[in-house]
Amino acid sequence: MVEHGQALDWPRYSHGAYAQQQAKAKAARIGLWVGTFQAPWEWRAQHADNKGPAISQSLGIISRQVVQSYSCQPRRYCSQIGSCEEAQWYLHNCSWGRKLDRDGDGRACETLC
Repeated sequence: MVEHGQALDWPRYSHGAYAQQQAKAKAARIGLWVGTFQAPWEWRAQHADNKGPAISQSLGIISRQVVQSYSCQPRRYCSQIGSCEEAQWYLHNCSWGRKLDRDGDGRACETLC
């Protein structure tokens, strides 16, 4: 998972066992490394004195992380896309995205939207 940018090497517990895989994923800008984010242990340390974040704030963080996980490589087809939001992201952000809107109405993968 670390190699594919889907998890982080947490040196406190892994003692750097996955540092090489993480460096490769970061250099390739895949998974979590497509965008920017704050490591979970850093976020928790900054918010340790709070009783917990507001639900809307948590949902906003999750939403941004999901969007950051989208990537234009490799090209995807509607059958490989899981949501209308994801299809629309590809439509507006990828060179091949317009192919997801066969009838040209601005909605990608009509079966999802």
